[in-house]
Amino acid sequence: MGEGSFGLRLTLVATLGGLLFGYDTAVISGAVKSIDADFINPLRLDETWRDTLSGLTISSALFGCVLGGLIAGGVADRWGRKRGLILAALLFLVSALGSAVPEAGLSPIGETGPSALVAFNIYRVLCGVGVGIASMLSPLYIAEIAPKERRGQLVSLNQIAIVSGIVGVYFVNWLIALGGDEAWLDRIGWRLMLGSEAVPALLFFLLLLRVSDTPRWLVLKGRDQEALTLLRRLTPEPAASRTLAEIRDSFTEGHQQARLFAFGSLVILVGFGLSIFQQLVGINAVLYYAPLMFQNLGAGSSSALLQTVVVGVANMLATLIAVLTVDRLGRKPLLIAGAVCMAVPMLALGLLFSLKSQGLLALICVVVYVVGFAMSWGPVVWVLLSEIFPGPIRGKALAIAVAAQWVANLMVSWSFKVLDGNSALNEWLNHGFAYFLYGIMSILAGLFVWRLVPETAGRSLEAINEMWKSPRAAARSTAPDAGALPAGRR
Repeated sequence: MGEGSFGLRLTLVATLGGLLFGYDTAVISGAVKSIDADFINPLRLDETWRDTLSGLTISSALFGCVLGGLIAGGVADRWGRKRGLILAALLFLVSALGSAVPEAGLSPIGETGPSALVAFNIYRVLCGVGVGIASMLSPLYIAEIAPKERRGQLVSLNQIAIVSGIVGVYFVNWLIALGGDEAWLDRIGWRLMLGSEAVPALLFFLLLLRVSDTPRWLVLKGRDQEALTLLRRLTPEPAASRTLAEIRDSFTEGHQQARLFAFGSLVILVGFGLSIFQQLVGINAVLYYAPLMFQNLGAGSSSALLQTVVVGVANMLATLIAVLTVDRLGRKPLLIAGAVCMAVPMLALGLLFSLKSQGLLALICVVVYVVGFAMSWGPVVWVLLSEIFPGPIRGKALAIAVAAQWVANLMVSWSFKVLDGNSALNEWLNHGFAYFLYGIMSILAGLFVWRLVPETAGRSLEAINEMWKSPRAAARSTAPDAGALPAGRR
């Protein structure tokens, strides 16, 4: 009980990085119209340039996410998982305060306009760097302290934190929106929305000061005795000593072959593909622009934000399905089932938009789609990314996969505003084109998993290393009818 409680406490602190990841993902959704009103519309650009600049501004944090994802591996290996997360917390804090008053130092507080647009985007990029670092290090930290029997469940708690952050900020945005009319939102409300992120960021920073780093990073730095002491708090003897020996052996071998493709190209392809498809299915376009989507369906601003809260609650509840089943049912079945659950409602939603159909059915499609993602591609991809790469290349491979994920996120988030605002496409499908596209991507994502992704449930991180050393074993475990290899098989 004591060991489990200690590990759970460390996990919960690390998941605050996920909560801030989700908070920042969704906080911008409530401020989209106000950002356009304050920064974009006064420039009086034509339709295409206006929508392009607006889309880039709304998604500007994603440029930072790409950078954060790229540097996270180096930060994790050089400074440690803990200090990397502390850096992320500080970036969250600074960016939350700065993006709420981007004109500070440029003009009197309260007087925004195009002149503050560059400063606003700089603060959002800083926040994105924090998100990129936390998006890699939070699940990595959890995976490296978790026992193999509960690793999927504990890493999935990070996704619970992500969707809790999304739901929380949807609710915060809705409450703030009730405080005044559209003019008040454009003047003050959006500042409160963005600045509210400072509260969880400060809490994350303070709690991180009291946690330890992971056993695997301590071994990487030659601090074996500290690692053993920590392992004894995480798991009873003799498992602690055995785990230390396995970690030490894996790193001893790894120093001989730390090249990115030392374990073959398939593992890199699988990690890269999972990251890309997680974004190409369109989830963050839905999360970033949910209020706009419901307004396109005829809802008012307050009603659109309330419907967004409903979507967020469905997201959080459905994630519990993955937490409870990811270790029992396995990673691969959940991903395939989730792909189907996303494809059908996205295609249906595209059809509803094209037919100009409004009402409850459209909301149901969005909820089913979010449920499909939340029970599968949301948490399970992060579980796989945190465990699938062999230890000697885990930092650099995970950094590349996470950076690729944020590049895809950026492209999807930016392109949605352009696609949704394109007059020609709207004449044809009435805002439905993007949703047809996401439905097709969901189908392709399911096929990718079916053909190439191995089952890792029940394997220790060191056993997964061994799987990739053997091309034959890796091929068997990715075969469509192979299922999971026996736990711990070498």
